[in-house]
Amino acid sequence: IRVMEQYSTNLTDKQWQVIEKIINPQERKREHSLRNIMNAILYLLKTGCQWRMIPRNFAPWESVYYYFNK
Repeated sequence: IRVMEQYSTNLTDKQWQVIEKIINPQERKREHSLRNIMNAILYLLKTGCQWRMIPRNFAPWESVYYYFNK
């Protein structure tokens, strides 16, 4: 389990509650939480970092990239 650092791009609990209703994260078992993946996508979009430079406390870049493309 990765410890989630607090970045200014992280979703608030209230924001996550809205998104969670739309994407239904319980539809299947996942290795990484969708909230963690969404936070990584938001971090990447805000900072403009390269995919492989996403901080390690997020899900692996390959997983984040998969959901970004989806």
